[in-house]
Amino acid sequence: MAGAAQDTIVTHLKDTGRDENYYDAIFTGDLGYIGRDLLIDLVKGDGYNIKNIHNDCGILIFDKDKQDTHSGGSGCGCVASVFSGYIYKMLTEQKFKKVLLVATGALMNSTSSQQGESIPGIAHAISIEI
Repeated sequence: MAGAAQDTIVTHLKDTGRDENYYDAIFTGDLGYIGRDLLIDLVKGDGYNIKNIHNDCGILIFDKDKQDTHSGGSGCGCVASVFSGYIYKMLTEQKFKKVLLVATGALMNSTSSQQGESIPGIAHAISIEI
């Protein structure tokens, strides 16, 4: 899913003529710790540095030490949960004025993984500005 998030973020920035610093924050969900690091490296390969403005909603929700989680929550669910609480509050308090939400997911079914097929990742972006 990190590759899908990278493609969506980079395509969005190129299509809009913006750079990564246009946004106060970019949120993905749920790439987890491994996916977050991978995303940052992939986007950097395209000439963008999102390390200081990126956060992953799964990381914000789950405690990997106490819950032994590394990734695997619902990307859309994590983004929706974090947006409706934390991010929305930051927007209403004008601590964030421009955010990019990138919900990630896997398109799979029970038979494709049993057949050794690859699992395609998907990501969609929502730009919110106040």
